[in-house]
Amino acid sequence: MRHLTSLLELTAEEIDEVLGLASSLKESAVEGVRPSRLAGRVLTQIFEKPSLRTRASFDAAMAHLGGSSQFFSAKDAGLGGRESVEDVARVISGYSDVLVLRTFSQTMIERFAEMASCPVINALSDDRHPCQALTDLLTIRETCGTLAGRRLVFVGDGNNVARSLAIACGRMGVSMTLAAPKGYEFDEEFLGLLAREVPGHDVTIESDPVAAVATADVIYTDVWASMGQESEKSEREAAFSGYQVDGALLSQAPEGCCFMHDLPARRGLEVSDEVIDGPQSVVFQQAENRMHLAKGLLVWLLGD
Repeated sequence: MRHLTSLLELTAEEIDEVLGLASSLKESAVEGVRPSRLAGRVLTQIFEKPSLRTRASFDAAMAHLGGSSQFFSAKDAGLGGRESVEDVARVISGYSDVLVLRTFSQTMIERFAEMASCPVINALSDDRHPCQALTDLLTIRETCGTLAGRRLVFVGDGNNVARSLAIACGRMGVSMTLAAPKGYEFDEEFLGLLAREVPGHDVTIESDPVAAVATADVIYTDVWASMGQESEKSEREAAFSGYQVDGALLSQAPEGCCFMHDLPARRGLEVSDEVIDGPQSVVFQQAENRMHLAKGLLVWLLGD
């Protein structure tokens, strides 16, 4: 039995298998074919954090594959102290074929994986966002044709999205630059983990976003203040004031560079309307790919 609590659990070959399944299932869906690969299977989602794309994409993915899904808030599932995490994991996994968790704590997801009798998928924690990073690889491969040798420039905070992208890019031969102001880069602990687990990965940190995007194949950004950081909103807006991805910054990148954002976007803050709605944006293709990636991942974990 396999879990996906972090991309560190997957090899490059396994990532390629998941992406291949996602691509194949997407092609079938475009042709109107939805094979019932997971008929009779049950997916259970438990969320501490609200979501549009995560919940909808996994619900749709399981329906496309012939299975069913059910949803619980953290309160409904008893994660607020009514029961221990271990008891909840044992009980709910007995009713399910796969669990999808969206939480603040990475440790909680890992505790679920230790006790559950079915696969556990990390749909987001404060530390990791592996499903988003796999979706991003799928989108880059569709847009650029290949992964190896490409350069992704992440303009913004070295957050859970950026950290998972760094691991994903390292596994698949994509160079990555993080353009962030001082104090918001990857910390030394994560850089050490990356060096140990993904040796030889080309990851650089650059404080000047103009210099960072000069060789970019992909420019990526995310909100400056994530869920749970609302009290830092004003401080972060001041720190990132020169890091908006707008037309002026995009013009400094090579012709053909594409723009990505994992959504929801704070238009007028980290990205301008002209970029997110412009011809180089693949943001909504990327959002749709959350469903196709979920299908590939579910079949990889549960399929014959």
